[in-house]
Amino acid sequence: MARITVEDCLEAIGNHNRFALIHLAVERIRQHREGEPFLVSGKNREIVMTLREIAAGKVTFDNIFQLPEERKIQEAEHAAAQESDAAAESA
Repeated sequence: MARITVEDCLEAIGNHNRFALIHLAVERIRQHREGEPFLVSGKNREIVMTLREIAAGKVTFDNIFQLPEERKIQEAEHAAAQESDAAAESA
């Protein structure tokens, strides 16, 4: 994959404020360290993967705090589906 630049990220967030970008990236890194999966594929360092998420438009100021909640909902739905599948198999 091509190199990621700060300019790519600034374009994606629609803001030319590097300090805002830093705050967004730091919050997302905190989420990763708490177990949130990356939204882009790759095997780079944590910061590079986070910047790729931002440049791809998958992490924004609007959704940064909703991402963990969405994952919890998806996990709960997945667990419920597995339980219903197990119940159907045992019946």
